Amino acid sequence: MTNDKRRRAPVGHLESAFGVSLHPELLERALTHRSYAYENGGLPTNERLEFLGDSVLGVVITTALFHNHPDLPEGQLAKLRASVVNMRALADVARGLGPEGLGAYLLLGKGEESTGGRDKASILADTLEALLGAIYLQYGLDTAAIVIHRLFDPLMAESAGRGAALDWKTSLQELTAALGLGVPEYRIEGTGPDHLKTFTAWVVVAGNRYGGAEGRSKKEAEQRAAESAWRELTAQAERDQAERAAAEQAAAEYAAAEQVATPAAVGTGAPGGPNGSAGDATGGTALGARAADEAGRA
Repeated sequence: MTNDKRRRAPVGHLESAFGVSLHPELLERALTHRSYAYENGGLPTNERLEFLGDSVLGVVITTALFHNHPDLPEGQLAKLRASVVNMRALADVARGLGPEGLGAYLLLGKGEESTGGRDKASILADTLEALLGAIYLQYGLDTAAIVIHRLFDPLMAESAGRGAALDWKTSLQELTAALGLGVPEYRIEGTGPDHLKTFTAWVVVAGNRYGGAEGRSKKEAEQRAAESAWRELTAQAERDQAERAAAEQAAAEYAAAEQVATPAAVGTGAPGGPNGSAGDATGGTALGARAADEAGRA
């Protein structure tokens, strides 16, 4: 066993995250990045499994979207699928696998290791597809579909509620336009050496700053900042809408109560004087007295 494998997190945790066990050789192949393979005598890489897993993932997601959204046209279905089956989305799913994320289980070459390869979106996405390909090979499409639904159903539901744009920056711009808050502005900072730089992004909407989100690229950081802003603004808009609805309901109930109370209150007023105006409202209400006075002036 190589030092790389001894340092790797126990693969049992990864298999638990998928809910299936894989044949050791198949699992090893799925986790072997080409950089590791080249540095260790040309071992087989995970690229063929990645190719297979990409197709399996695509057909399962496409089938689910087709059945879940019977009224959506082809173009919108394609956008929904692209929002789920893309490098960033797959990498985010991969980071949530096991107690340490998928990166902890990869077999990487020294070059990739030294440049942060364990958290590179492209490597994480490709490896996740390779693992799905391995699950398909060992168990078939039905089991692979169960695993894919477990991992991707929350993402599909979230994408369906994100609006027509299906990426966070565009969705945020649509939301701020609908709320009359203007166009979002992005601020970004980079830290660290060039080969291992981390970017932090904020988005400013109507003078308020959201985000502080990190990413390995400017685009990734901006998308995460936009996501943070979209969620906060959406939640605030929902709270405002609920408050308006409650206020309108209270106003309607008050108006209905006034309509019920007015005839009874008028009937309890004391008889009027010679001009027909209301006299003392002893035993009556102020509303009754006012209504009787207005009737007398008429």
